[in-house]
Amino acid sequence: MNLILMGLPGAGKGTQAEKIVEKYHIPHISTGDMFRAAIKNGTELGMKAKSFMDEGALVPDEVTVGIVRERLSEDDCKEGFLLDGFPRTPAQASALEEMLDDLGRRLDHVLYIKVPKDDLFKRLTGRWICPDCGAAYHEIYNPPKTEGKCDKDGSDLIQREDDKPETVDKRLEVNLEQAKPLVDFYEEKGYLRNVDGQQDIDQVFADVDSILQGDRT
Repeated sequence: MNLILMGLPGAGKGTQAEKIVEKYHIPHISTGDMFRAAIKNGTELGMKAKSFMDEGALVPDEVTVGIVRERLSEDDCKEGFLLDGFPRTPAQASALEEMLDDLGRRLDHVLYIKVPKDDLFKRLTGRWICPDCGAAYHEIYNPPKTEGKCDKDGSDLIQREDDKPETVDKRLEVNLEQAKPLVDFYEEKGYLRNVDGQQDIDQVFADVDSILQGDRT
């Protein structure tokens, strides 16, 4: 089963990836993990990617696609894979299709965990942490007993820069703009499967599982 998992920051993609991998025994392949492994192993493409990254430049598509191809050719991907963070553009998506065709494989589904932007904003900006013990809280889902104070040591809770409203708003806008062309691409191809990410975690996975089980009947 060859899958792509999509979702905006805060949609719960990581949690669903864990559940899919646990049930279907396919590797969860993130772009970051692939790059780190290729660089660690000293592959030719890994070294090329490192040279761009060291300069703070974007890694060209041909290098990224090559690294993805190497990873999908490994033994643990024979029964399928769950791609996360690739492709990011329609051009990369087209390259992936060509690559899979060359490998005699096909994409089964693109799972898109959908959550409205306003809800994502609340999820992301509601996160607070204790600077001393690292305990994490959420204004809605896991509030501290005393507002602004850590339950464990009474320290004043802080908000990470990434979770501040102005940062979150900009991040969501950028991600929405980047995701739309790719969503449109896969919708037109017939691969896109929208999943309601506003439900509780288990129900989201039940919907994902229903899609994947339907593929097996």
